Amino acid sequence: MKELAVINELLNDDSVTEIMINGLSGVYIERAGKLLLSDVCFSDSKAINELAQGILASCGKALNPSKPFADARLADGSRVNIVLPPLSVSGPLITIRKFSKNMLSADDLVNRSACSANMLEFLKFCVSSRQNIVVSGSTGSGKTTLLNLLSSFISEGQRIITIEDTAELQIRQKHTCRLESKTSAENGTGVSIRELVVNALRMRPDRIIVGECRAGEALDMLQAMNTGHDGSMTTAHANSPRDCLKRLEIMTLMAGYDLPVKAVREIISSAVDIIVQTARAKDGSRKIISVSEVTGMEGDTVTLSKIFEFKDEDGVGSFAATGTIPSFLEAQRQKGTAIDMAVFR
Repeated sequence: MKELAVINELLNDDSVTEIMINGLSGVYIERAGKLLLSDVCFSDSKAINELAQGILASCGKALNPSKPFADARLADGSRVNIVLPPLSVSGPLITIRKFSKNMLSADDLVNRSACSANMLEFLKFCVSSRQNIVVSGSTGSGKTTLLNLLSSFISEGQRIITIEDTAELQIRQKHTCRLESKTSAENGTGVSIRELVVNALRMRPDRIIVGECRAGEALDMLQAMNTGHDGSMTTAHANSPRDCLKRLEIMTLMAGYDLPVKAVREIISSAVDIIVQTARAKDGSRKIISVSEVTGMEGDTVTLSKIFEFKDEDGVGSFAATGTIPSFLEAQRQKGTAIDMAVFR
């Protein structure tokens, strides 16, 4: 696209992970987890508008005057969000989250101090033993990157259905079916994530992976986890495992059913096995700061047991096992699947 020429250098720079065009105020980039003002600039708002319209046209989309914002995707898979005036008072805003050409490996995460080898060994065991996993974290904390890595631990003999609003997951297994929601502006009626989750249950999935639960689709995802689709995975925005449980509760209630809160919590406690918490450190790096098991209910409260954690004492961080042994290990051992117990020391 000729409209992309002005930012081509940034798009081709592998060290740049995000590009933020703030109208005529400047073009910021994210590099190594830190925000920097780039040397790129636009002559006027018309040039930014042309870039926005060009991106949308390449995706077969157009902005609705009554709703001048949209999501799109570049040819390389990079995700784009566009907001135009009058919603944006400082001129056209374009945010591009670049698509990583190379999916990070387990060794990459360990070498970058994003987690420990023992953490990853346990998570690999969780995936292979078909535990239901929720990756929790704030925006830009590495949730999708981690979900990609976890998906790589799924064996080739399984049928995977992925569901996203904007396709970002890099699933390498051959037997993968990718579903993507559509807004009403794109096809007149729209197809929601929730509808796709319900439909996926009719597609004979071994694993269902939802890129992110944001609303009522959480209920359908939890029901899928509870009805034989073990080993399903998703992500959610939350700042801690406990907050993740609250977020799942709120999203489930957003499905529109008049469910008692205790019933919702029981659904969550029986569906979710593992919550992996991610965070962005002060230096911009992403880390897995805890791995917790959902162990059941005590009264009206869903109980959690932390298995691994990242400790930061006096600026010196380290990953450590808490000494807690996951409750599902014995059941897996009886099925012939075991893990080296040294992982938890």
